Amino acid sequence: MTKGRPFYRDVFTTAGSSSAVSKALSQMIRAGLLQRVARGIYMRPKWSEYIGQVYPSPLAVMGIITRANGEVVQIHGAEAVRRFGLSTQMQVLPTYYTSGYTREIKVGNAVIRLRHVSKERLQHAGTKVGLALTALYYLGRKGSSELVISRICEVLTDQELTALRACVMPIWMHAALSRSYGRNGE
Repeated sequence: MTKGRPFYRDVFTTAGSSSAVSKALSQMIRAGLLQRVARGIYMRPKWSEYIGQVYPSPLAVMGIITRANGEVVQIHGAEAVRRFGLSTQMQVLPTYYTSGYTREIKVGNAVIRLRHVSKERLQHAGTKVGLALTALYYLGRKGSSELVISRICEVLTDQELTALRACVMPIWMHAALSRSYGRNGE
């Protein structure tokens, strides 16, 4: 295992029973060979002469946890709006939508918030279509002006726009996308 790279405890499931793996991990932590980063996440300690202890990226830890739990993760609506150039505001506390339960993941001094949302908000997660959908949900009916929707539609390809319109969404959102889609001549 590479120093500083986090891993989930399940990589050792074939090495023995759950209690034996837990005991071995505990012994390695006490000996300083491993470090517990978050619940069920470990890494070989990595040190830097300039900053001391090096922690893994909170995003890497979040990715490991959500993959291990089989969760779907999507960027928060505020970040999606910023990525479409519709806002310049940055999130103070990185927040992501998840199909799992709402919680915070702490890695060192960094915190990532995972917020449970319905499966409708997680459609096409990790794609531009999913990004557009989460931005529209975040802005809501009042914030989704024709200018905003046309800006989102400009960024998407024809296939992505077709996939977006095929998503399960509120009636107001579907109507607004249909109006904008028709105006662009497609």
